[in-house]
Amino acid sequence: MKKKLMYLCSLAFLVVLTSCSSDSDEDLTPPNDDLVTYDGNISALIGGSCLGCHSSPTQNGAPFSLTNFTEVQSRAGGILTAISRQTSEARSMPPAGRLPQSAIDLVEQWIEDGTLEN
Repeated sequence: MKKKLMYLCSLAFLVVLTSCSSDSDEDLTPPNDDLVTYDGNISALIGGSCLGCHSSPTQNGAPFSLTNFTEVQSRAGGILTAISRQTSEARSMPPAGRLPQSAIDLVEQWIEDGTLEN
């Protein structure tokens, strides 16, 4: 009985542990009829994933800043390339690990939509 209870507690713990996640695609994925814009979508993504290093002044050896629309827009293609790489590949970004595919798709859609500011 004690062994069975221990097993059930362990199983319950694993279920809770694996069901908790901080990944949320809802705040990154726009409705199909909306254009992706820097102000509406990309700024928050850059702020949460890039500005730890790509701030002004830059940190941790980052070679350039991504603090405003002009800086991000001018490097949009390179940003997409870097975030599309697998974590183990050279020059993959962010260094802490690959972004969710929905975030990568959002940047790609922003570029396809014309890298609009707002």
